[in-house]
Amino acid sequence: VQLQASGGGLVQPGGSLRLSCAASGVTFSRYDMGWYRQAPGKERELVARMTYNWRTNYSDSAKGRFTIFRANAKNTVYLQMNSLKPEDTAVYYCNAQLGLYAYWGQGTQVTVSS
Repeated sequence: VQLQASGGGLVQPGGSLRLSCAASGVTFSRYDMGWYRQAPGKERELVARMTYNWRTNYSDSAKGRFTIFRANAKNTVYLQMNSLKPEDTAVYYCNAQLGLYAYWGQGTQVTVSS
């Protein structure tokens, strides 16, 4: 199982980024997919999650600014991030979960700074 995250980078406050996570080795459409982040000195936290049947939930900080969506035909989950703030700076990880089975990607750095 491999989750390959990409799309991170340096962006100014107020800017946008789209993260992608391509999965292989799993029946993607059966998995709940999520994005988590971890800032220096902080615990990893949920940002957004989409279940296999398209239900979504977001952290309070992500609501209204971030959108998670998936393309099952491409085995890929995305996180569209708008109106980025310096406090969004973190390493972002994608997660695939099916029951007790959970897999993590390697993370992609997002830095929001002027």
